[in-house]
Amino acid sequence: MISTSDIFHNLHQQVRLITKEVNELLKQYHLYSSQWTILYCLDQFGPMKQTDIWKYLNVEAPTTTRTLVRMEKSNWIKRIEGSDKRERIVELTQEAEELLPVIKESIHKLEESLLSQLSSEEQTEFYSLLKRIGAKKGEQSHAY
Repeated sequence: MISTSDIFHNLHQQVRLITKEVNELLKQYHLYSSQWTILYCLDQFGPMKQTDIWKYLNVEAPTTTRTLVRMEKSNWIKRIEGSDKRERIVELTQEAEELLPVIKESIHKLEESLLSQLSSEEQTEFYSLLKRIGAKKGEQSHAY
């Protein structure tokens, strides 16, 4: 039987490999995978509160804030004041919206390559299993 340590060590190693590959691909856009995850969220969900982004990504607030500041300086996102002065709403810039389809296509090709050894049924099962890791009984993984 495979130990839980072996499972999580292997998962961690695969995530590191994927992150390395994604960072290599994103270099041409002057982006990193951590920034890509934020762009992906905004593309999927539309403008989001800054607090919702870090909660959804399971990343500490200061780390997310630093990443957003860099992204704002690079004109990927803009942050606007929310309903109170402390709240910030994050949205894609026009430039980001124009580049996103090209970046998504590049990422999609990489993802297909990384999953090419799995059948579509195995990919579906893999996705289902990943969603169950860490989920509480009776709950699928949290969705935005």
